[in-house]
Amino acid sequence: MSQRASDDQNIVWVDGELAPAAMARVSPFDHGLLTGDGVFETLIVYDGRPFAVRRHLERLAVSCAGMGLEAPDPAVVRDALRQVVMANGLQQARLRVTVTGGDSPLGSERGAGGPSLIVAGGALATWPATADVAIVPWTRNEKGALAGLKTTSYGENVVALAHAKERGASEAIFANSVGHLCEGTGSNVFVGIGGRLVTPPLTSGCLAGVTRALVIELTGATEEDLPLDALASADEAFLTSTTREVQAIRAVDGAALPVAPGPLTQAAAAAFKDLVKRDLDP
Repeated sequence: MSQRASDDQNIVWVDGELAPAAMARVSPFDHGLLTGDGVFETLIVYDGRPFAVRRHLERLAVSCAGMGLEAPDPAVVRDALRQVVMANGLQQARLRVTVTGGDSPLGSERGAGGPSLIVAGGALATWPATADVAIVPWTRNEKGALAGLKTTSYGENVVALAHAKERGASEAIFANSVGHLCEGTGSNVFVGIGGRLVTPPLTSGCLAGVTRALVIELTGATEEDLPLDALASADEAFLTSTTREVQAIRAVDGAALPVAPGPLTQAAAAAFKDLVKRDLDP
């Protein structure tokens, strides 16, 4: 990625216009800022090309529908992604597409001007080979209005991740309201039990992760409700996300799993890397 993409001259796309980040403007009355009324997608760029754009835009549309926001035209978003990649000379990077409620009154109601659309690029985090995770005392509400949507209402995730980091972990893990394993703050969870690969179903309240879906397709993993303690007692486990790809879990609340990465984790990671090599929009 070019140096320009890591400083305030990073070129961003806001409502149809490219501008340096230092000059780009989002209204102080934007509903995303005021109330968290927005949705987003994070994409990864491999060798200058965004990965799995179709799947990300399909999920963006689902999140918009769930929030009652008008979804942007996929062709417009694809062109904005292309412009941001080219303007910043991005090679290995991350992109973020954000849709907000737009200019609105100082309350929960939306204004009449329609949503705002922002596309930005940035540096790609380098994740270690393994992660330590911490179970947090708060739960996901699998019956909530925002369950399964990728919204900008990330306050719970911010608090949970800080809680995990205070305990030496790099990701926080939530149960749902009935005590089943759910998800991380920005990741999905897979566990290996007796040679089987299992992940919580979408009915658990977890996000329908793009990498999660691809790993299920590649490995034949099953979706099953799991008790929260299934993670700590697993033979092996891993996290999936756009930027982590497949990352082995080393320890849960400080207690090491038997192996990290285990054979199921290694197979999933290898299958995912092979997919990236042969198809950038699966």
